[in-house]
Parts: sequence; structure tokens; C-alpha cells
Amino acid sequence: MDRIRIRGGQPLQGRLAIAGAKNAALPLMAACLLTDETLTLSNLPHLADIATMAHLLGELGVQVTMDGSGPDGGQAGRVLQLTATDVRDVTAPYDLVRKMRASVLVLGPMLARFGRSRVSLPGGCAIGTRPVDLHLKAMAQLGAEIELKEGYIEARAPRGLCGNRVVFPFVTVGGTENALMAAALAKGETVLTNAAREPEIADLAHCLIAMGAEIEGIGSDTLTVQGRERLHGARHAVLPDRIETGTYAMAAAITGGSLDLVGARQEHIAALTEVLRRAGAEVTPTASGLQVSRRNGPIRGVDVMTEPYPGFPTDLQAQFMALMAVAEGAAMVTETVFENRFMHVPELARMGADINVHGASAIIRGVHKLSGAPVMATDLRASVSLVLAGLAAEGETILNRVYHLDRGYERLEEKLVACGADIERLRY
Repeated sequence: MDRIRIRGGQPLQGRLAIAGAKNAALPLMAACLLTDETLTLSNLPHLADIATMAHLLGELGVQVTMDGSGPDGGQAGRVLQLTATDVRDVTAPYDLVRKMRASVLVLGPMLARFGRSRVSLPGGCAIGTRPVDLHLKAMAQLGAEIELKEGYIEARAPRGLCGNRVVFPFVTVGGTENALMAAALAKGETVLTNAAREPEIADLAHCLIAMGAEIEGIGSDTLTVQGRERLHGARHAVLPDRIETGTYAMAAAITGGSLDLVGARQEHIAALTEVLRRAGAEVTPTASGLQVSRRNGPIRGVDVMTEPYPGFPTDLQAQFMALMAVAEGAAMVTETVFENRFMHVPELARMGADINVHGASAIIRGVHKLSGAPVMATDLRASVSLVLAGLAAEGETILNRVYHLDRGYERLEEKLVACGADIERLRY
């Protein structure tokens, strides 16, 4: 099993390209099931989760073809052609779905187009239960019959889905995406209320419009969809990854360096930008993206609370905690989106961080310096928080279970080495 070795203490300097957003790419790939024509997606990141979704779609009968690559010989910006003309199966099996909970996003498109769908209950990171009941309630409100049987979601709509008003009791990104795709082929008008507002959902909506859907309210918490009898093929570029942007922004801050984040969009990380500036980092828009640096003294402790977009992202909470571990003063981080998402705390403590957890909040008292240590990743974002801590620590850090990292960060070691980090993958 691979490990990553980091020798800390080097300020990061240079240019770092932001990859396409994994959390946008996965629902976009599932959207190919809504049409028998080809959906071409560009700027896809080269990640384990993307490969898992491509494998799942291939098992369903979708023709998946790599049509091209980025300017650096296929290492970034991949282009996929997805053609769901001859879908031979509507079952998403356990062996694939258990690896990645986003696989449940095939539920809505298959149900809307074929009138039935059978999807294993999902797996993914162990950061809380994250149930799919809101997905299922939305499908039921669109006229589907739902049954849970032997670990599978069995959904049927033999006469097709019908538009309706779907009110989410609380914000759900995946539930909004599934309902949005299903509504695109439902009969009549669907109104999604208390819909998630993430940029990835707007990206999906724009792709669906390119495929012939009619959607209003993009970017708001109310989406109105006029169902169509069929959708057609389209070309769409995946938006840049705001979570990768935020991660590398904090890498610049924690190491006292300066990074030009090429392709980054400040409007997608406004909550983080505000917090970083209050903490003492400089965040400056450039012609190519964003420059993030720390030149004037130590980082200062700042309190944050995770919230649905446009609030502070839960997917940046672990990275921010690593940053606060070396801040001047104290900070409080409150997690309101997922339970059980402080599993990185014991690992940061192994490196000398002073963190006390009280329910959904963690108090971090900054220390002068972290120390390298063997640590273990517990989930995707926790794994990269330990990389950030290792970059700032004295001595050597060995990160185990890096397969979590490979699910969400493309060429992480290569990008960091190019900016001056002493980091390498140890293969066994």
C-alpha cells in the first residue's frame, strides 16, 4: 500500500494549476444517461472517483471513450465522450457503489429515462451516515415507487415521472442533483425548493440546458424545471475545483509561501477568502486566477462554522484546522454539516497540535511548530489536512492509507514538488 513522505519547513512558491472539480464531474457523467446521444465532457480530473464512475457507466452499457487530453500529454484536463445509446442494465451493483457514494447519482437519470432503476445503497468516506432518504423522497414526489430490498434501492416509474413541487427539509447537494436530472425528463413542471446552491449544481444545470433542458433559478435555492420528452447530446467543460483551490490556498498560508492558483475562481471560495484575510493571509485576484501568500507575520486564530454554500465548506474544515494548529492564539471550528468529521484530530495531535473536541466544536490553540510523525488518513479531506500539516512540520511525516487522497486530488505530489515541497510517494 502506497505511503507519502513529507519533509516539512519549505515555503511553497510558484504556479499551481487547479484541476476540474470532481464534485461537478461525477453528476455530469451521470447525466449522460438522460440521452441516447453523446455527451462530451472536458476538463475532467484524472482521479480514482472519476475512474469508478466511468467503470460503473460502462457496466450499465454506456460507451466511454477518451477523446483527448490536456496540453501536458494527458495528465490533466481529460476529455470523455459518454454515449448511452445501448444501456443494457439499470442495476448499479454493490461492488462498485460501495467504493463511492456519488454512484447513487445514476438513480434519477435512469429512472427518468427508462422508468426503472436498481442502485445499491452507497458507501464512500466514513464521515457520518449521510443517508440517501432525501433522494428517495424526491423521486417518490415525482411519482416513483420506491422499495428497499436486500441492500438495493429499487425504483419504478412505468408511466414516467411527473413534475411536482419537491421541498427538501434540509439542504442536500446529491439529492438536489438527482432530482434536477430526473425532473429534466419528467412530464410538466417541477419546482425544487430549498435546493442546494453549490457551484457544482449550477454547472450541472448549465450542462442540462446545453442538452435541451429548461431550468430557471440557477444559483438560487429554488429551481424550476420544465420537463422535456427527450434531451440531446452536448459539449460541456467542468468548472475548476473550488475545494482544491481552497486546499492549496491554505498550503500557501501554512508554509508562509506564495502560490499563483491558475484557473481558480474567487467567487466560488468567497467564505474561505474572507476567513484567510482575517487570519492574515493575502488573497489577490489575478488575470489567470488567484494569488495567495503569507508574508507579514504568523497566521492568526479565526473561528469558523461550516455551512451549506455559500457558507464555509465542510470539505475545507480539516484543512483549515491544520492551518489553525500553527496559528497565533486560539480558534474554534464548528461542524454543522456532517457528524463524525473530526477523525483527523487525533492524527494532528500526534504531530503536536493542541486540539480539544467538545461535541460539534473543536478548540484549537496554536503551537509554534508541529513535528513530523507517522499518521493515517481516515477520509479524503482528512488526508490532505495531514499533508498540509506535514508541509509545515519539522522533520519527516509519513502519511498512510493515501488511497483516500487519490480519490480527490490529481497529481498532488507532482504539483507540490514543482512549488518547492519535499514530498514523495513511497510505493510498495
